[in-house]
Amino acid sequence: MKNDIQIKNKRAYFDYTIIEKYNAGLALLGTEIKAIRQGKANMTDAFCMFIGNTLYVRNLHISEYSHSSFHHHDIKRDRILLLQKKELRKLKVKGEEKGYTIVPLRIFTNERGFAKIEIALATGKKEFDKRDSIKDRESKREMDRAMKI
Repeated sequence: MKNDIQIKNKRAYFDYTIIEKYNAGLALLGTEIKAIRQGKANMTDAFCMFIGNTLYVRNLHISEYSHSSFHHHDIKRDRILLLQKKELRKLKVKGEEKGYTIVPLRIFTNERGFAKIEIALATGKKEFDKRDSIKDRESKREMDRAMKI
């Protein structure tokens, strides 16, 4: 099976400073995984939160599967993230601290065809941090162009 599904949250790298990354499983319905394999997912507004001791991803938009019959899934339902208890405890403690948040970075499929989501413990960037990021990216591009010439 080809491992070419890569749905990224490009906004997360711009808005947050990534501290630590985790790979989690996603509890999906049949039509949802089929839609993800078609690349019909959007994670720009998605975020992670704990409800009780369970970690959920909210506002993850997975479009309806084009070949499904009348059994459609809810497009923006809360989906459970599957992690080990030790990782969940660590994320819950860090996530409750002031300034930390849990953001989804990308959805991918592993070699067995299961959908996984990469989440990260992150802190929000201020406006001047974002300007510094843009300045660093532009200077890196200029240096790469100078090296090619």
